[in-house]
Order: sequence, then structure tokens, then C-alpha cells
Amino acid sequence: MRCLVCLAVMSRLWGHDMWIETAPLGQAVGVKLRVGQELVGDTIPRRASMIREFVAVDGNGRSQVMGREGSDPAGYVRAGAAVIAYWGQPSVAEMEGEKFNAYLAEEGLDQIGRVAKGAMVKDEFTRCAKTLVGGAADRTVGLPLELVAEARPARGGKLPVRLIYEGRAEAGVLVVAINKRKPGEKVTARTDRDGRVRLRLDVDGLWLVKAVKMVPGTIFRSYWASLTFQLEGM
Repeated sequence: MRCLVCLAVMSRLWGHDMWIETAPLGQAVGVKLRVGQELVGDTIPRRASMIREFVAVDGNGRSQVMGREGSDPAGYVRAGAAVIAYWGQPSVAEMEGEKFNAYLAEEGLDQIGRVAKGAMVKDEFTRCAKTLVGGAADRTVGLPLELVAEARPARGGKLPVRLIYEGRAEAGVLVVAINKRKPGEKVTARTDRDGRVRLRLDVDGLWLVKAVKMVPGTIFRSYWASLTFQLEGM
């Protein structure tokens, strides 16, 4: 039964955004894992078998996000400024070529090309999610694909964001920002040669910034990065 549950969760993960939300709980913060589209989605309960790293980074250093197996929130951290990061174990999805091509088009992966309509494609996908809590300044935490806000998010300005793949700037990747209140009004840009974009954020509330990097091969490998934060008016 446990294997069937894990397979169901992995199936939901592929082809949808995965992000972190938080909820204050007195002296602690509940860390919630979500999967869906346009910041509407389902709970991902904590599964130790699916976690490669789940950490909080603050002024005291790096610590594990602890939690109970199968629970939501998936973990808890003490209240305060912190960057929370989740690095999932890779999972494999198999799909027909037409569906795969639609996925490439939706995620802006034009450089990959197209596969034959009737072909079956395997994609090994890895989730790399971060969130900023308590007004924390972002920093790199060592995810294989990582979005890094290079300034504190503020409404009405252009937020500089850098995309890093395996420790190096990644150029030419589509970055999309979505606001929970107005999910249809997406902000998009492609990373420049230094891996940077500047995103104009004009709406308060929860923001999700996301990007997908794909490595072609006999089995494709994709990395899905997300960064969430609450934006308050200045």
C-alpha cells in the first residue's frame, strides 16, 4: 500500500508545479508542500523516501526540517527569518510523444526539439523548491537547479532573480512568476547569459517563481525549480 501511495504522489508531481507554502503556528512555522497549477493544488504529505534534502537556512546556519511521516505540514521550523529548501528524489514519468511535446511547449523548452507523435518518452524529473519566510534575504543553498532572488521582494519594483544549474548560471531558460490573487497575469522572461531575469511584481500576496531545465538523452532529465514568497506593500 505504501508503494502505491508513493507512485500516486509521483504521478501527480509530474507535469505540475510544486511549491512550498508556510503557516505560522505560535513559536513555529508549518512547512507545507503543494503540487498543482497556478498556486491551486493538492497536499504532498511528508514521505522520507521522496526527500533528498529538506533544510532551513538562517543566521544560525543550516538545519534539517523535521516532521512526522505522512503528515501535512510536511515539517516545522522555528519562527524567524529563514530560507527553506526541498530537494526531492528523482522520479520517472513515461508519456506519449504528443503529450511530451505539449509539455515542452508549455514550459518554454523550445531548444529540446520535438519527438515523434507515437514515440514513448521517459522523463526523470527532480523537484527543487524554496521559500522565503520571516523577511529572509535569499541565498544559494545547493539545489541542482535553483532560483535565487538577488534582492528582497518589494511591490512595484523589478526583482532580480538568478537561475543556477549545478553551481553555474543558466542562460536561455524561461522564468515565470505567478501571483495567487491574479494567476492569469503571469510575468515571464528568459534568463540572460548571466542567468538573470528582472521580474516586475505589482500585486501583493503569495508569489511563485518557477523554471524548468531539461537535459536530453535516452531518458530525459528535467529539473523543476520554484521559489515562493509573500509580497507586502511598501
